[in-house]
Amino acid sequence: MKAKRLFAIDFGASGGKCFAGTFQGDAFSMQEIHRFSHEGVSFYVPDRTGEVTERTYWDDTLLYNNIVMGLQAFRRDISDNLDSIGIDTWGADGHFMSEDGELLGKVYCYRDHRLDNMIEVVKSRIDAKRVYEITGIHFHPFNLSNQLHWFVTNRGDSLGPGSFFLPIPSVFTFYLGGARQVDSAWASVTQLMDARTRQWSLEILDKLMIPFELMPRIVEPGAAIGELHEQLAATLGLNRASLMAVGSHDTASAFAAAPVSDPDEATIISSGTWSLIGKLVPEPITSMDAMHSGISNEGGIGNIRFLKNCMGTWIVQELRRGWRVEDGREMSWEEMDGPTRAAPPFCAMIDPDDRSFYNPASMSAAIDEFCSKTAQPKPGDRGSYLRTVYESLALKYRVVNDQICSACGKKSKVVNIVGGGSKNVQLNQFTADALGLPVLAGPEEATDVGNLMVQAMGLGIIDSMSGAQPIIKGAFAIRKFEPEDTAAWDKAYERFRKILTT
Repeated sequence: MKAKRLFAIDFGASGGKCFAGTFQGDAFSMQEIHRFSHEGVSFYVPDRTGEVTERTYWDDTLLYNNIVMGLQAFRRDISDNLDSIGIDTWGADGHFMSEDGELLGKVYCYRDHRLDNMIEVVKSRIDAKRVYEITGIHFHPFNLSNQLHWFVTNRGDSLGPGSFFLPIPSVFTFYLGGARQVDSAWASVTQLMDARTRQWSLEILDKLMIPFELMPRIVEPGAAIGELHEQLAATLGLNRASLMAVGSHDTASAFAAAPVSDPDEATIISSGTWSLIGKLVPEPITSMDAMHSGISNEGGIGNIRFLKNCMGTWIVQELRRGWRVEDGREMSWEEMDGPTRAAPPFCAMIDPDDRSFYNPASMSAAIDEFCSKTAQPKPGDRGSYLRTVYESLALKYRVVNDQICSACGKKSKVVNIVGGGSKNVQLNQFTADALGLPVLAGPEEATDVGNLMVQAMGLGIIDSMSGAQPIIKGAFAIRKFEPEDTAAWDKAYERFRKILTT
């Protein structure tokens, strides 16, 4: 049987990866083709009044060039024939384009401070309860509802006839093949899509003054949306491969790859820069209990990701970045593990979701300030900073897991951790200890696995995502962590709840 070759592009908020997936008969394999780091870049720019403000942008040129480099590597190392390409990204941001396909300015990063007060602005235009009833999405500064309302009220004069908006994954499918569509999994997180009809909510767009004609068409994951530009394919030495809509919010792809035996009994954590903690449910749950707990209903692949968006390893990434500036060199992740293990347990605790950790000038200073504010000792060394963050993340997972299980009425008996953070042995063990539940860690590249499986569904290689489960379980090693010393963690949990701010 002829092999089917698929290409997954995965852009996270701190790095990007390209994987090739091969289906041949009953066999599946995947191979990393290309990997790179990237981050938002801050500029200090005077506005029309002369006031200098910090503006944080993504480098879309760098990101696109790394897609090209990945496809070049595929052609060089794998084959000149490619069946499909799927792109997933972080779950925010996008940009407006002119009728001629020109970007209308730089691509803002979701941590940009222009969004700091936009939740309140949006709530002043439409009732928060009504927004949740329609979209099932909790209020976050980075929601596209905030971003698009800010743009039309502050940069609306740049929109000419024929202008259009592209979510961040669609920016790159547009570059590759002119495709403007977005899948329902990504559209669901914008706080602009009706969770039940899976189409843009005209009511919310109208209230936020966002013209409907600017928005891309929503399609289901697995839909073919175009093919490589003829000129680009020729330059790459490839055929005109199909562009497929996947679960292009990276969390949708990651959740799809979780090797869950019984969705009712499993909590899934997609662990990376953000921690997305939730359960798979068949329909949106928009109760007031869910709303007040800050739980969102995000579109999945034939289901709903009933989850909460929490801070993840962003805090550690920023500590590491600050130490890189101090030292003139970057500590390896392995180099950071030893001091973390050696540090005393529960020396201090933070609420990882406190607004002070969202985008501070200095993450270590932000932790110090939080400890002072909550009458705790400051971490005394790098190992203590790291242990404080990891322990606090695990304890916050317990809080969120309790909220989610209560809101959906289904108690979890196991935790599946997927994504890059599933490689973090210390955090995996802390999570098992804090929740008192066994943790199954892996696949590490869950986002790329889910991306490839949705492409396979779209190509007819598998019938449904349930058909992907035996393939995933057979192809990837899953590590198990059993709870230890739960009494000490129960005691720490009571202390942790007293310092929570959200």
